[in-house]
Amino acid sequence: MTSHAIYAGTFDPFTVGHLDIAHRAADQFEQLTIVVVDNTQKSSLLSLQARVSAIQATFANDSRVSVQALDGGLLVDFAKHAGATVLVRGVRSVSDFEYEVPMAHINRELSGLDTLMFAASPVVSHISSSLVRQVFAAGGDVSAYLPPASLQALTTGARNA
Repeated sequence: MTSHAIYAGTFDPFTVGHLDIAHRAADQFEQLTIVVVDNTQKSSLLSLQARVSAIQATFANDSRVSVQALDGGLLVDFAKHAGATVLVRGVRSVSDFEYEVPMAHINRELSGLDTLMFAASPVVSHISSSLVRQVFAAGGDVSAYLPPASLQALTTGARNA
């Protein structure tokens, strides 16, 4: 059986913290699918397609990683249909962990899939998409927090907004 992990999130934008988790997950599984979710409870700065395109560009040279959009339905249904064997989540803090554990329980009850949580690397554990958006909105330099394709999507998306 091929080991296939799903790493899902809104990724608005996809940060170097997300990149760290994705690289580490890709090293653990034969296949990693990054699923960009359109969360209707959040107001996204970047369009779903802009986020997908930026992440695809980031992993253009890594055949282990694919990127897909999920704009409706349950992630676990998507994961089961894709043949995933596990869900991947990154946690930066105790509050992230407290949020992720109940979601992992529900996902397991709904699908039988386990969730593997990667602790964020200390050098990126302070980076979040929401903080990047705040710094960017105030005119700050966010280039250290984003892969180049995400930075381009953010600056292009902001000009077109």
